[in-house]
Amino acid sequence: MKPKSFLIAGFIASLFLAGVVSFYASSNPDGLEKVAQDIGFSETAKENTNAESALADYGVKGVDNARLSTGLAGIIGVVATGVISTGLFMLVRRKSGDTK
Repeated sequence: MKPKSFLIAGFIASLFLAGVVSFYASSNPDGLEKVAQDIGFSETAKENTNAESALADYGVKGVDNARLSTGLAGIIGVVATGVISTGLFMLVRRKSGDTK
């Protein structure tokens, strides 16, 4: 398999996982939240400064359908990560034949 085909297949798989499968992820608290609940200091937690952002709480603000909201947030995250990482790799990669 060519590297470009492999990357495209991985990107498509990531979009599928983030857009469809992410809705079925566990709604149980993560490790830190679980420990905070067990020890009893979760009530003292302050609201995150990004709690009102467009992608807060694994959803898209303004989308009422929970399944669609979670899927869109996942897709936006995958695309944003892909764009940013591709841009960074393009900036730092060496040109072919460059020996510096």
